[in-house]
Amino acid sequence: MKNVSILFLGLMMFACSALAQATVPADVFVKSVADDVLAIVKKDKAIQSGDQEKIFALAEEKIVPNFNFDHVCKLVLGKNFSKATKDQQDAFEREFRSLLIRTYASALSKYRNQTIEYKPLRDSADDKDVVVKTQILQPGGQPLAVDYSLEQVGDVWKVYDITIEGVSLVTNYRGQFSNEVRQGGMDGLIQKLADKNKSNAAGKK
Repeated sequence: MKNVSILFLGLMMFACSALAQATVPADVFVKSVADDVLAIVKKDKAIQSGDQEKIFALAEEKIVPNFNFDHVCKLVLGKNFSKATKDQQDAFEREFRSLLIRTYASALSKYRNQTIEYKPLRDSADDKDVVVKTQILQPGGQPLAVDYSLEQVGDVWKVYDITIEGVSLVTNYRGQFSNEVRQGGMDGLIQKLADKNKSNAAGKK
């Protein structure tokens, strides 16, 4: 996906579930969490030096609880989700979740003093599904537009999509996975994801 290396900035915004109360406006939630987590990353020399074990642990602990993986999986698989068995759905979510975490954990170490500019929230305060628009400002580089789609789940906000420079994470993966399912079925897609995860894990040892 285009500019995957800066996705971690978006994901870090959802790293503190204690602040994710749905009674808090989505943009306030995003900014509060982003400020908190970026401060941690700036102080953590191990993360900045690329300590993969620590980075992966941070991603696992802070990102996963605030992502609606069930909704994401349904969106990226589209009609193939309802056609899959429960075992296939569970296996896909497990492998896809691992793939995303490893991708973001790798990107997390690339933080180099980027800053975040927040756009005014256009959604109503009562909306249960909102988009928070931001720009990532990079020293010596062009600003990157990054939009975060959040939904209210119970009394918390959950992220279910990230759009970078007009390219949606969900749409991007949906196209990839649709082709894989056509070629090898759901089991073929799951196996490819599992193989990629094993390869990535081996490469980090």
